[in-house]
Amino acid sequence: MKKRMILSLGASTLAVALLGVFMSASLSSCGSLLKRKPASDIAAENDPYLWLEEVESEKALTWARAQNERTLPLLSAHPRYKQLESEIRKIVTAKDRIPYPGISQGWIYNFWQDATHIKGVWRRTSLKDYQKKEPTWDVILDIDALSKAESESWVFEGSSCLPPAYERCLITLSRGGKDASVTREFNLKTRKFIPAEEGGFVLPEAKSRVAWLDQDTLFVGTDFGEGSLTDAGYPRLVKLWKRGTPLATAKTIFEGEKTDVSSSGYTLFLPEGNFSLISRSPSFFEEENFLLDPANGKLRKLPFPRDSEFQTIFQGQLLARLKKEWKTASQTLPEGAVIALPIANLNDEDPTAAVQVLFAPDARTTVEAVVRTRGHLYLQVLSNVRGRVLELVKTSSGWHFEHVELPDNGVASIVSASRFDDIYFASFQSYLTPPSVFQLEPGRKPKVVKRLAARFDAKGLITEQLEATSADGTKVPYFVVRPKSLKLDGSTPTILYGYGGFEIPSAPYYSGGIGKTWLEKGGIYVVANIRGGGEFGPKWHQAALKENRQRSFDDFIAVATDLIQRKLTSPRHLGIWGGSNGGLLVGATFVQRPDLFNAVLCEVPLLDMMRYHRLLAGSSWIGEFGDPEDPAMAEALLRYSPYQNVRREVKYPKVYFFTSAKDDRVHPAHARKMVARMLEQGHDVLYYENIEGGHGGSADLEQVIRKSALQYTYFHDRLAR
Repeated sequence: MKKRMILSLGASTLAVALLGVFMSASLSSCGSLLKRKPASDIAAENDPYLWLEEVESEKALTWARAQNERTLPLLSAHPRYKQLESEIRKIVTAKDRIPYPGISQGWIYNFWQDATHIKGVWRRTSLKDYQKKEPTWDVILDIDALSKAESESWVFEGSSCLPPAYERCLITLSRGGKDASVTREFNLKTRKFIPAEEGGFVLPEAKSRVAWLDQDTLFVGTDFGEGSLTDAGYPRLVKLWKRGTPLATAKTIFEGEKTDVSSSGYTLFLPEGNFSLISRSPSFFEEENFLLDPANGKLRKLPFPRDSEFQTIFQGQLLARLKKEWKTASQTLPEGAVIALPIANLNDEDPTAAVQVLFAPDARTTVEAVVRTRGHLYLQVLSNVRGRVLELVKTSSGWHFEHVELPDNGVASIVSASRFDDIYFASFQSYLTPPSVFQLEPGRKPKVVKRLAARFDAKGLITEQLEATSADGTKVPYFVVRPKSLKLDGSTPTILYGYGGFEIPSAPYYSGGIGKTWLEKGGIYVVANIRGGGEFGPKWHQAALKENRQRSFDDFIAVATDLIQRKLTSPRHLGIWGGSNGGLLVGATFVQRPDLFNAVLCEVPLLDMMRYHRLLAGSSWIGEFGDPEDPAMAEALLRYSPYQNVRREVKYPKVYFFTSAKDDRVHPAHARKMVARMLEQGHDVLYYENIEGGHGGSADLEQVIRKSALQYTYFHDRLAR
């Protein structure tokens, strides 16, 4: 595969790519230079836009605001902008949206945003009341009021309440949507935060990992100063923090390596007892887990492979999901399988001999989640990119699965489950079917408790699952949502979406925004299930790792080409869309094949792959993309890195780049520098940088509305003319 990639680029293209970083260096000297000096250092020395990596410097922000002032009037003045903005506002702020449930101790918790509460309220209602058409909600915490009172732009990131009383909660709040957050203890009874001076746990802003051990003790990993964080900026140390003591005096119980991604501690509170664990992530796709005895501080390492995923504990069994085939001394366990190891066998001479396979997926099936209730075990799976829920049942002859009675030909998934009773909630949706929420209990038929009203007219629309053939012959599936009576003349405006990374699948989902602003107006929406994603399990993901990343781009190009060959659309009317890793996907794709597209929406992207590992959390993704400090890997990255491969003499579509100054996960400099370079080369591009929003791009509903209206306006302008 690597040889094919080199040949496909050709010597002249490779030379130009290298010149983008090394200026006037020759091909031979660049090769030797890579061996003598880290590629990221060479890239920095020859990067005229390095100053844009200073996230909040006045110079960088002034540049970003100037781009905003150019882009915003262009899009907002478009004849369709006001209509699209109005349609999106109606959908986003609708009062009849589904309040998705989080079940705990007989209460249903929900976080809700609307036109009155654009930052949102954390609220609850009873299980019985939730089943009503309009439940009576008890507001626990108003984030809009809190933000106003404290003169902060708070974004609610979640809560963790301590069983069994569920009165003490850890509330996580982010300034402007950043990954870095503050943690504050909250009394659910009094509805007030507990100040530090009154014995409350208060953790300052950092990319922390915090969890309950017991009522007076927390696991805490945070920025304790020099040496306490990994190279990726996440906690390296796990400490126990006692109530009423200074954070600085917390006792270290575990130390990871500086080169790790992170380490953390947590407790599984279960009906059969509490289990405390320490988890270390040497890389993004590896983990080591240890059972902790809080009484003596001793750790017992779980004997699963580092590339497996620990799931939960159920009836004395440690459950994990395998990423690769596991050959033990006594058996071979299949890739993708859910396995169980009795805790009682951990002290055996060979504990792996007691491992059992609970579920082994076929080549077109992957397990997305393992979920337990008090007495039952469930799997959320994708089978040929359709979601199902299975119940695992133990019998005298072993473990078997039964299909939970939910709709098919879409995605059924588990929304919430309680470990202390046997009630759980699941949802179902498809591209054309609005979501429904079902309440499920053993021995009873699923009961629909919430159903979303249609947000667009789906009459005359169909969904197809098609296949394209990639450069190496691999069949790549994709979904097409289109008018049934479509005239196949290549004139239909089409948006092609892709992600293709981190074993994250792109499964069918219902989008009122896409339906109303695009499908209802005659457009086609396509989702590509390319390699690098998790649609077909670990192998599908691993096929596009590191030096094989080009396969993701080849798959995406193949889908685009297939759409054109079928005359569903044409390059004039075809646009692509991706964010984060998907931003890298569309960035690399439009640079390699600008002839295929007339619109590119590139959101919060990675684009400078020679320096990504030096920017914010980038080093945590070396397991996905490879290490630019390795000369061989640097060459592979350099072949596709969009920032180094964009060229003055090539005609590109008018790309719309979107990012956020508050994104502390993927550095905004990726988009900033790409735009600066393209403008300097004379290309016409659009750029909008939200000053708030974090990696999600929006800190409140108003920002969500504006972001979406700008995006769909851009696609209409470029593709529907």
